[in-house]
Amino acid sequence: MSQTLKVNGKEVSVEADPSTPLLWVLREKLGLLGTKFGCGQGLCGACTVHINGTAVRSCLTPVAAATNNAVTTIEGLSPDNSHPVQRAWLEADAPQCGYCQSGQIMACAALLKAKPQATEADVASAMTNLCRCGTYGRIRKAVNLAIKLTNEGEV
Repeated sequence: MSQTLKVNGKEVSVEADPSTPLLWVLREKLGLLGTKFGCGQGLCGACTVHINGTAVRSCLTPVAAATNNAVTTIEGLSPDNSHPVQRAWLEADAPQCGYCQSGQIMACAALLKAKPQATEADVASAMTNLCRCGTYGRIRKAVNLAIKLTNEGEV
């Protein structure tokens, strides 16, 4: 069945069963490999993307839920890593292996879009993605820097 999506600002049609997880449509049908498969149960967050600006776990989201909605993947956040969250991640040297980082970045970007002056409680509530390498200190440093850049008008 044909599904029409708006992914990273471009309208695309894909042949997929409506119940197919959005993750697999993005990776296998559209070749957008920045969104990662982690646990397949919505727990780790490696598959985090935005639908209409809200962070969702794409491994649990059926493609039908994204039909006629704006989907943003890590590839669509900015063409040149100039988004404040991406800049903060690079400056803070947040990744170790990097596998979870696109999901971490997407979770942070959705948080700061909704709450540019996010508090520690907001960050703790929104940043629930897992990191096998345990770089949570560097991730938190990157989040705090992203908040600063966002509030300096860098968005």
